[in-house]
Amino acid sequence: MAAPPKKAEQPRKPVPQLGRLGKNLAIGIVGLPNVGKSTLFNLLGKCTVPASNYPFCTIDPNEAKVAVPDERYEFLCEMFKPQRRFQAALNITDIAGLVKGASTGAGLGNAFLSHIRAVDAIFEVVRIFEDEDVTHVEGAVDPVRDLQIITDELLIKDQETIANRVEAVNKQLRTKRDKAALMELDDLQKFDDWITKTKRPIRFGEWKVHEVETLIPLQLLTAKPVVYLVNMSKEDFAKKRNKWLMPIKKWIDTNSEPFAETIIPFCGALEAEAMEEAIKNQAGKDDINIQAAGTLSKIIKIGYHTLDLIHFFTCGADEVKCWTIRRGTKAPQAAGTIHTDFEKGFVCAEVMSFVDLKELGSEQAVKNAGKYHQQGKNYEMLDGDIVFFKANTAGLDKKKKPE
Repeated sequence: MAAPPKKAEQPRKPVPQLGRLGKNLAIGIVGLPNVGKSTLFNLLGKCTVPASNYPFCTIDPNEAKVAVPDERYEFLCEMFKPQRRFQAALNITDIAGLVKGASTGAGLGNAFLSHIRAVDAIFEVVRIFEDEDVTHVEGAVDPVRDLQIITDELLIKDQETIANRVEAVNKQLRTKRDKAALMELDDLQKFDDWITKTKRPIRFGEWKVHEVETLIPLQLLTAKPVVYLVNMSKEDFAKKRNKWLMPIKKWIDTNSEPFAETIIPFCGALEAEAMEEAIKNQAGKDDINIQAAGTLSKIIKIGYHTLDLIHFFTCGADEVKCWTIRRGTKAPQAAGTIHTDFEKGFVCAEVMSFVDLKELGSEQAVKNAGKYHQQGKNYEMLDGDIVFFKANTAGLDKKKKPE
């Protein structure tokens, strides 16, 4: 008798966004000691945007503004040959190694966990390479154990955060019976029950709108989306094989059900060699510009989109610039990223798609083809839109270009 056909696997849902609003977001590199976090951060740090693009921004030694690779941006720079160029950037923070017991003060303890609280998503690095010269803090390489250690420590800290908030709300209720406070208390109990009973990150719960509104200000560590980075040896990366790859995938799939989280295998040693070669090729140049390639490029792009970030372009002979916004941003708010007056006096957005511009060859050709559109205040910006905003407010010309 023929075996019954396998049941088709249901597509997984994207993890909901439970973090801060806004566009100035950061992703932190997290993991146990000696798994390759600093190697990865140092590599990414060589792909930073020029400091002159952010003249009033102080960058700490453990932070980097990394250029987001984008072939569309490169094409537009080649087409317009602008005097100035502004590439999209991803804020990345190197967070010191977590150890078992961090939630109760081991290692850097609370300082470490506060650093995670300050970012909006996580690159979680695990190691599957063997190296006698690079000892593992737990004595042996076991990435599944490491994944569980990190999850357990973050969950313990989240329960502490919830308990502290419960205490604060109860204190408030002792002086005044408030309906909103009672609802918040009920939500907090649901969050604590979820962690206690399921032992799973809070981002995998099915939360109602009012519960999400309670969650966001808490900034729980396990509410942050995660991209898993698996650091392999050169040999295993070349063969795309290692005994730990399937157990890692199984652990992540089981713990994230019914949501999807991204796993990216990489080899820190190979990326370091490629970076060294790229730097050597630019030796002697006045303006060294290292662009991430290969797996490093993939890591940056996925990190950027994990934060729900996209960008639109403004283009001309003076400058080509990427403007970062959150997915779902409406045209007036996008205009406000250029200048607040543009949002206040928004009239319309003149929009063409990058695909149409590339295919037809010029803005005039796009107009002639009827693909250059005026969009109103309800238009939701799309990734890669090329935009010219019209604004009309006191002190502004009726039609004013970005400064």
